[in-house]
Amino acid sequence: MIERLRISQLALVDELEIEFGRGLNVLTGETGAGKSIVLSALGLLAGARPKSGSVRDGADGAVVEAVFRTERLPALRAALEARGLADESGELIVRRTLAADGRSRAWVGGSLVPIATLAELFEAQLEISSQHGSQALLRGETQGLLLDAFGELLELRALVERGVRELREREAELARLRAEADERARRADYLAFQVREIDEVGVEPAAVAALERDHARLVHAERLREDAGRAAHALTGDPSESDTPAVADLASEAERTLAALAKLDTGLVPLAERLAALRAEAQDVARELDRYAAAIDVDPEQLAALDERIRALEKLRRKYGRSAEEIVLHRERAAGELAALAGSDDRMHKLEAERAAAEQALTREVAKLSAGRLKAAKALAREAQRAARELALPAARFEVSLSPVPGGFGASGGEVAEFVFSANAGEALRPLRSVASGGELSRVFLALKNTLRRADAGMVLVFDEVDAGVGGAVAERVGATLGSLASQHQVLCITHLPQIAAHADTHYAVRKREAAGRTVTSVEPLSAAERVDEVARMAGGEKVTDATRKHARALLTSARGARSGKPTL
Repeated sequence: MIERLRISQLALVDELEIEFGRGLNVLTGETGAGKSIVLSALGLLAGARPKSGSVRDGADGAVVEAVFRTERLPALRAALEARGLADESGELIVRRTLAADGRSRAWVGGSLVPIATLAELFEAQLEISSQHGSQALLRGETQGLLLDAFGELLELRALVERGVRELREREAELARLRAEADERARRADYLAFQVREIDEVGVEPAAVAALERDHARLVHAERLREDAGRAAHALTGDPSESDTPAVADLASEAERTLAALAKLDTGLVPLAERLAALRAEAQDVARELDRYAAAIDVDPEQLAALDERIRALEKLRRKYGRSAEEIVLHRERAAGELAALAGSDDRMHKLEAERAAAEQALTREVAKLSAGRLKAAKALAREAQRAARELALPAARFEVSLSPVPGGFGASGGEVAEFVFSANAGEALRPLRSVASGGELSRVFLALKNTLRRADAGMVLVFDEVDAGVGGAVAERVGATLGSLASQHQVLCITHLPQIAAHADTHYAVRKREAAGRTVTSVEPLSAAERVDEVARMAGGEKVTDATRKHARALLTSARGARSGKPTL
């Protein structure tokens, strides 16, 4: 609800502050007193575009500010939290400024916000019903939500919306995977070739080292055999060259000499023993070299095979890395990506199965929601039509049109709801937005809001021209309906009819006066006595008499009796 409204330098208003009460707040006053200024101020808080000349003549700018209570508005609090604007106190200050040059700014909770944010936050909480007002109730999406709320279908609607969203997400992922299938296949072929090429060569570091050793031995076989033999002969002697001294022979001669010396000096015994070991080691190395040289076999076929493997290894090195370790790492990466690509195909098959199952489940929920909507639409049409006929629209017809969504279902189910109305006998039903008369539209809104009052409780509802074309007993019914609606909402009503004003919980008089040579509009709450005089003025004209006061008291007493026991916000 709105606790306070402050208006500064707007149209005929200099400075004005109104404390609104709970329930039904009625504003009355003579024509031209400035009642519409309050309506315009509220519209500005809901994000409406300012009218030309809104700023008071001579002022630099206008300000409209309101204090809202948000405790009973969970949807609004959630929207505020999502934007970082929430206040745990439950009090929210909303401010709109208009500069004389046409610029406009808005603040919510002390934070500067785009003007569009006002509409996003408050158009579903602050609804203005007038010929020129912008009503959320005229929009199809709002009508669908209200139908579902009326039919207690909001949980089922949320379930369907979530199911549709999840189904669309699966379909989007499936479409992406299918679109990428050809590229994945090409990539998989390329990666499989790389893995196969590396595996066929075999590039384990130990195997590569052995391959390179075997290849070098075969390439240099002749030299290895000859030089090994020459080294062996150097150690033990070459039979074909008997005059060439050998290491073993020289060591043997030195050993004998040292052995003889050791008999003369025992201190030489360790050296003699080392020399004997050296001779024996030389002879053993020579034997090993002879065996090595004899074992070397020059095999052209084996060498050719090793050449081929070496060339293959060099090819891999040019492609995948200079070392065996780098090639192995590349192979592991390629194999991992190949497995992931195979997983994409598995994911696609799984998604297809999930999508089919989700669509079947969603189809059942959509059908259940559609059945609930059909039942709710009939009940809502019946109650709204009856309520409209009680408000001086005796030929009114009201229906809820349910149009199927192409393809089976959309974001919110299988049909789109639209409220259609006809005020006069013989006229075709038309969407609410096509209703031309401001007073007629206001009474239709009043009938609908009263029918739906429990489905969208907690709003601030503003009615202007709701009394256009009515009077007498019908005006009394309009007042009673407004009072009933005020049990679930804070209602602000601008009226010229005493029968409606008598139902107010709080009554304000809008007056125009001249001060310092300028016209000024004021809004003042009325005491009980002042209220009798205002209702009397409305009932009997400019001059208030004892008779008109008596009539006013009767209207007020009747209204209190009709509303006794009514709960208020």
